Amino acid sequence: MTGDPSNMFEAIYAGAEAGQARPPWDHGAARPQLVEWAEEQGLAGGGREALVVGCGYGADAEYLAQLGYRTTGFDFAPTAIAAARRKHPASTVTYLVADVLDLPSDWHGRFDLVVESLTVQSMPPEQHSSAAQAIAALVAPGGTLLVLATARDDGVEVAGPPWPLTRGEVEEFATGGLELRRVERIEGGGWWRAELARGV
Repeated sequence: MTGDPSNMFEAIYAGAEAGQARPPWDHGAARPQLVEWAEEQGLAGGGREALVVGCGYGADAEYLAQLGYRTTGFDFAPTAIAAARRKHPASTVTYLVADVLDLPSDWHGRFDLVVESLTVQSMPPEQHSSAAQAIAALVAPGGTLLVLATARDDGVEVAGPPWPLTRGEVEEFATGGLELRRVERIEGGGWWRAELARGV
């Protein structure tokens, strides 16, 4: 696939709505790499705020809402957001159209939990660093960022999209006072799961 990724993703969601194949990244349920992490943590929202980056049809956002978070999910593709609202008509999640490189200023430092799953790797590599910085800036004092991405070894070229992340690109989320707490290579080495935290 070539061309502007934002147009491409909107086209994929629009095609799915028209009866074509569902987006390849749509798991149909909360992503198991997120669920496993949440269960390990005994995660409970307690009314705190969570944000899901590139939320698609909202499965991860709905999962966090069920855990007690006041959850916001955003996606660049308007068709994805419209579908998420339709699929979850009784949802407490706030679904919004937004661009990761141009996020609302009042989101900075607001969210106690931010989940980024496969969004940055869907963007051209020259945007990875700025996207990572924008996502890191959303984490509140005392908050956590969870990054899920497919993994690529240093020096391995890919045609993309997607452009799986190197270890160095995962570490670029540790910016603006956000510290890398844990990085795991999971799923037989095919995925990164990174946990970052901001001090109080």
